Amino acid sequence: MSGLIPKQFIVDLIDRADVVEVVGRRVQLKKAGKEYKACCPFHDEKSPSFTVSPDKGFYHCFGCGQHGNALDFLMQYDHMEFVEAVESLAGLMGVEVPHEEGQSQRPARSYDSLFELIKKVAEFYEAELKKHDAAVDYLKLRGIDGATAKRFGIGYAPSGWSNVLDKFGKSKETIDRLLAVGLIIRKDNGQNYDRFRDRIMFPIRDSRGRMIGFGGRVLLNEEPKYLNSPETVLFHKGRELYGLYEARQALRNIDRLVVVEGYMDVVGLARHGIDFSTATLGTATTDEHLNRLFRVCDEIFFCFDGDRAGRAAAWRALENALPQIREGRQIRFVFLPDGQDPDSYVQEHGAAAFESALDKAMPLSDFLLEELTAQADMNSVDGRARLAELARPLIMKIPPGVFKELLTVRLAESVGLPAHKLESILRTDVASEPRANSKGKTRLRSVPGGLGNPSIVRRAITLLLNHPEAARELDVSQLSGVSKPGCDLLRDLIEMVQSEPNLTTAGLLERWRNDEKGRHLGKLAAVELPELDEFDAGAELLDCIAQLAVGARRDRMTFLIGKQTLKSLTDAERNELRALSQGSAFGG
Repeated sequence: MSGLIPKQFIVDLIDRADVVEVVGRRVQLKKAGKEYKACCPFHDEKSPSFTVSPDKGFYHCFGCGQHGNALDFLMQYDHMEFVEAVESLAGLMGVEVPHEEGQSQRPARSYDSLFELIKKVAEFYEAELKKHDAAVDYLKLRGIDGATAKRFGIGYAPSGWSNVLDKFGKSKETIDRLLAVGLIIRKDNGQNYDRFRDRIMFPIRDSRGRMIGFGGRVLLNEEPKYLNSPETVLFHKGRELYGLYEARQALRNIDRLVVVEGYMDVVGLARHGIDFSTATLGTATTDEHLNRLFRVCDEIFFCFDGDRAGRAAAWRALENALPQIREGRQIRFVFLPDGQDPDSYVQEHGAAAFESALDKAMPLSDFLLEELTAQADMNSVDGRARLAELARPLIMKIPPGVFKELLTVRLAESVGLPAHKLESILRTDVASEPRANSKGKTRLRSVPGGLGNPSIVRRAITLLLNHPEAARELDVSQLSGVSKPGCDLLRDLIEMVQSEPNLTTAGLLERWRNDEKGRHLGKLAAVELPELDEFDAGAELLDCIAQLAVGARRDRMTFLIGKQTLKSLTDAERNELRALSQGSAFGG
């Protein structure tokens, strides 16, 4: 904590800040893959070595070593003091900076005003729906009754350029809040206007039921058909799922979830008693989506149109889902007849027919092999070799386990090789990947020792900082007997991610801003991890933890054997040595 600003507020601010926007206002950035590049603003250079990572919320210069989050950039570039930088960033994001008067004050209180504003606007939209017959008639035509509309808080944004602005933007402060949550848009001349006009409105709720944004659908065949709230301090479309909160409210136990493409699909299915559906918000399914889904249940269905676009969307979902495969988890795909979506299908055929389609859903492994074999001539050696090459990066995304082994066996049968031979070839291909890119930056590979030759603790911390989500389900108790340097910090980092699962790299670093123990974390966060398909941070991190645990047991066993030779073992130590000898102290 700095001054009287709650530490939790600062971390939340960092996690929600768009570091690309903050840096991009002062430095001309160019898109380069998942990152942005520029010539470093902190030292003279002719070729760009300054990178900004939106995923990490972090920037780093490979030339001079400057790095940090959005706050650090404001302090370094604009020469601000820490508190001044916090206030500047908060102002940019449209939130107030709270100040603690006592430890009982709830952190991050300033976001409450934004949640309250969205709630009031949603109530305004609901009231407007009752006043506009055309909007009510549209919902009735789509089979949505009053009870379903009320359950999902469906409303209507009337036509006109300033209904919300006039009602809720009566001061500069309230206008800034409307801008911050994306309900109004500012033109180049400084004038503002409503984002949503003449649209059916679907409020989007977070996991706690708070409204964080909207989706709006036109009544006629205009474009764009759907318009979503923009990315804001409250709303991140790559994290949120429409209808998931309502599903959890409707069902005490959820055994399966159906992921569909649109708001009307979720609402239409719910109207027919299918309460276990949810929708991504105009974006492909992300790791964060999948993490949220699998925290609810272990069986996920993706439901798409059966046309080419639907199968392409299903394939993107499959690619993103592969790293999430674990024993006990199931992912299936449902393809509806061409021209039908879940809403129209359930309207025409009923709930029983839709659930029957779920029962006949295609397992992920079948869909994967079906799509790949369609791209190869299975009657020729060249075609079967092509199948193996197409499958290789996909197989390597899957964490080690029974599913991966069985899928490799099935692939080997299709290719015409023994499973062990194919597995050996796949691993050899992975090991032959280059260690460095053309510019000589550090490249870390997802093979044993893939991080070069740093200590296992250092490797684990590097992986965790770059991929905090990989630590969410680790068993930190495995580190209880590990005494290697840095292990206390690793344990603290894991526990912090598990207590705050949405922490980004930038948020983690902010937690250790004034802590001597975390002084070098920024350098590890700047390490460039592979972009190769087969790189699996979760599997590498799990392997690091296992190696540390095995090493600790080995060290303990060596110590006890030494005491035994001196005949100085206590009864408790003798029993411990016996247990270690019978167990897997040496990884066997």
